[in-house]
Amino acid sequence: MSLRPHPSTLSPSVNRPLLGLGPAEGWHADRLREAAMRLGWQLTYAPYESLAASIDDAGRSQTTCAAGPLADFAAVLCRTMPSGSLEQISFRLAALHAAHAAGIRVINPPRTLELAIDKYATLGVVAGLGYRVPETIVVQSRRAASDAFRALGGDVVVKPIFGGEGRGVMRIRDPQLAWYAFSTLEQLGAVLYVQKFVPPGGRDIRMLVIGDEVVGIRRTNDHDFRTNVAIGGQARAIRLEAAMVNMARQIAGQMALSIGSVDLIDCPTHGHVVVEVNAVPGWKGAQSCLDFDLAESMIRCLISKGCP
Repeated sequence: MSLRPHPSTLSPSVNRPLLGLGPAEGWHADRLREAAMRLGWQLTYAPYESLAASIDDAGRSQTTCAAGPLADFAAVLCRTMPSGSLEQISFRLAALHAAHAAGIRVINPPRTLELAIDKYATLGVVAGLGYRVPETIVVQSRRAASDAFRALGGDVVVKPIFGGEGRGVMRIRDPQLAWYAFSTLEQLGAVLYVQKFVPPGGRDIRMLVIGDEVVGIRRTNDHDFRTNVAIGGQARAIRLEAAMVNMARQIAGQMALSIGSVDLIDCPTHGHVVVEVNAVPGWKGAQSCLDFDLAESMIRCLISKGCP
């Protein structure tokens, strides 16, 4: 299995490197940096916390970071955004919006990040396209969450509305445990995102989207209903049905998602159920079962003129 190189790409330039926003260290950062080097590009990283913006008295705006003005880079790749206050998150996205509006190539665009960060907003997009999603109730109080628990059949998945890699995700079937969990979340000021459990558990499909290509990965975990590789899931490459490829492309197109993933569960009673869409997916497990370099495909997408 391999991804086709994009036919029209930007030309490498010593004076116009690529910028990665996010952590500069770690497996994913290293793979992207090495892939860029192989393709003749320099990939420089800067933390989201270093983003700054200005408007002068002539109305000219500029977005900068620790590595310099974003306009000095051929393209910007948005990786994992760290947590922060509402003001910090809002400003980071506003700065990216300003850069994008000024013609700076940002992958994925800030509006896409806003949608994908918010699990409920993402489900709304997917459901609006006619695809099945889990029954979900989002509330702001313990009592309302307890009502949701009962309404959804007493077997639910509770997860943070923001977040990924399976962190903070719980399957709850006991009413007393639900009450305690909802009480804790309420005290933390969290939104309570309550989703009906979709069987069988411990088994799903991740469809990695890179430009116009879609790669299928079957993920399994014999010890947990969560399949994230970070918590013990196993991955293997699979051939996707044409309908699934079309689904991934349609969802990605609706969200202007150039690099991301669509995760679904094969429910024995309802067929394909889309549970999440990610704008910054991990691919360490996927890479272990593929014979081509996903990071290189992502860099090719980043520098491709045909990639939105």
